[in-house]
Amino acid sequence: MILDLLASFGSMLQPGPFILIFVGVLSGIVVGAIPGLNGAMLVALSLPLTYGWEPLDGVALLVGQYVGSIAGGLVSATLLSIPGSASSMMTTLDAAPMAQKGRPDRALQLGIIASFIGGLVSWLALVFLSPPLAKLALKFGPHEYFALVLAALMLISSLSEGSMIKALLSACLGMLVAIPGIDTITAQPRLTFGLPQMNAGFSLLAVLLGIFAITQLLADSANTGDGAKRLKLGAKMSWVKVSDFTSQWFNVIRSSLIGTWIGILPGVGGSVGAIVSYVTAKNSSKTPEMFGTGCDEGIVASEAANSATVGGALIPMITMGIPGSIIDVILIAALTLHSVRPGPLLFQNEPEIVYGFMSVMFIANLLMLVLMLAGIRFFAKLIDLPSRYLVPVLLLLCVVGAYAVNNRVFDIWVMFAFGLLGLLFRAWKIPVAPFVIGFILTPIAERNFRTALIISENNLADFLTRPITLIFLIVSIAVLFMPLISKRRQRSGTAI
Repeated sequence: MILDLLASFGSMLQPGPFILIFVGVLSGIVVGAIPGLNGAMLVALSLPLTYGWEPLDGVALLVGQYVGSIAGGLVSATLLSIPGSASSMMTTLDAAPMAQKGRPDRALQLGIIASFIGGLVSWLALVFLSPPLAKLALKFGPHEYFALVLAALMLISSLSEGSMIKALLSACLGMLVAIPGIDTITAQPRLTFGLPQMNAGFSLLAVLLGIFAITQLLADSANTGDGAKRLKLGAKMSWVKVSDFTSQWFNVIRSSLIGTWIGILPGVGGSVGAIVSYVTAKNSSKTPEMFGTGCDEGIVASEAANSATVGGALIPMITMGIPGSIIDVILIAALTLHSVRPGPLLFQNEPEIVYGFMSVMFIANLLMLVLMLAGIRFFAKLIDLPSRYLVPVLLLLCVVGAYAVNNRVFDIWVMFAFGLLGLLFRAWKIPVAPFVIGFILTPIAERNFRTALIISENNLADFLTRPITLIFLIVSIAVLFMPLISKRRQRSGTAI
């Protein structure tokens, strides 16, 4: 394993792949720093570019963007009091007040270094946890995989923001959208409504571009307000000292571990990791009253956790083909475009892809640290870019990207349709993550469920006789009824 990883580092440090990682990290930071843009949108827009590339080149660019976009959200969170990404939401609580007190450079530097440490801790987890998990996943049959996907969908719905009913509705809509096309078992068309374009189902790229990029662009075009007040960096930069971080060592390691663990949970994402880490740091702090007023501990806890979720989220994606975050959904789409199927067999069939993810993530984190520390002033100016100049260019890229993969105008209309659906989701406060992950996981769940029925001769009781399958089914049921149980407890507590 060590030799394979070192060989992967050697190949990724070659000029071609290294430049792609550099471009990925830089573009991720830029997009993360601009309010209204996000990493999922950038990775979705870049996905068509990788079509026809070598798979590892695509991994180099997209993972670099993933790492950079998470860290880039720190800039607007500090200088505009607007989180550049959902994962930077908790950073705003302390980074913005610290900047308003005249120390924006300190807030940015603390966040950048904490992000690097969080990414490094999650990288270690990716390297050492992925192989044993993949070996365990090799023992999974169709029964176990179906139960695992079901548990993942339930977990995503329960942890999404807002109503669980809306999250379940979102997941069910995603599952419904995945059904049209040719039946994988009978090879018969279904729900195509007589349209030959529907025989292949909805294009994954068109759906992703629509629900992420087009929705965001339509929302930005309706928002003409670019007048948020920006804090300026001083003429002289004062740098944080080593002692500032040695006093925070327990906080940053704990927050990194929390972020890594939450990242492993399917579909949860960096925002939940940052929230849990921030609350944990506040509850265990000797000065909890300082949180929200420009506290070092709050910035470190939030940034370490949200960057750590990146490596954590890659673990279930690589080992089991289950996306740990929305961007991981797009990474799965990228691998699918190159006829690479993530999962336990990836370690056996194409180990260079696995070790490519590992080496790219480490290099990307190191580049993120160097680029952000060296270019703080440049990235701070990016938040002045008005969205009215960006929207037309990005819209053109979306249209080209949707058309390029299959050379079909139909996919462009699909993209815009799902963009409008994304606006309805926003208006009704329906979470997008369950929809997208439901769309991705439904073919896996259906294929394994029907295969399991064929093996067991349509005996549903066979699902209850397998220990691993039974555990996942119990988890699914428990997650489904947990909100009802907690509400009943709250009512009984109020009554008392």
